[in-house]
Amino acid sequence: MSQIAPVVVLPGEGHAVEGPAGGPLTFKVRGEQTGGALTALENVIAPGDGPPLHTHGAEDEAWYVIDGALRFRLGDEVADAPAGSFVFVPRGTPHCFQNAGERPARILVLFTPSGMERFFDRFAALPAFDPSAFSTLGAEAGMDVVGPPLRG
Repeated sequence: MSQIAPVVVLPGEGHAVEGPAGGPLTFKVRGEQTGGALTALENVIAPGDGPPLHTHGAEDEAWYVIDGALRFRLGDEVADAPAGSFVFVPRGTPHCFQNAGERPARILVLFTPSGMERFFDRFAALPAFDPSAFSTLGAEAGMDVVGPPLRG
């Protein structure tokens, strides 16, 4: 049995890719580093941007808003999440968010267990932006798009 090593990722470190929500996404820890327990990433979200309403079949998801202000749809509810807010969504819950501010927002995103890396890796490898990619690549990773992005 292999031992899982502790991980320290300093500011500015981590593997960065282009994220699906208008800014860079930096992996802080991937599933292969945590024995499949956790994926953690820092994501920059462009003003007005955010993913479509979706669910995860196998992962819980959580966010910590580092900078900026997001608005979340969690099931049938909408909640504001300014800097310093923490949001948790259990698997199977329809959710999406939007950067509600006028400048980029920065968030820490946690998936438990790990597994969503494959979605972000495949999205970043696309040769050009494809609006249907969130849905098609998401389905391959166990994520179902169930509605439009949050607007307004």
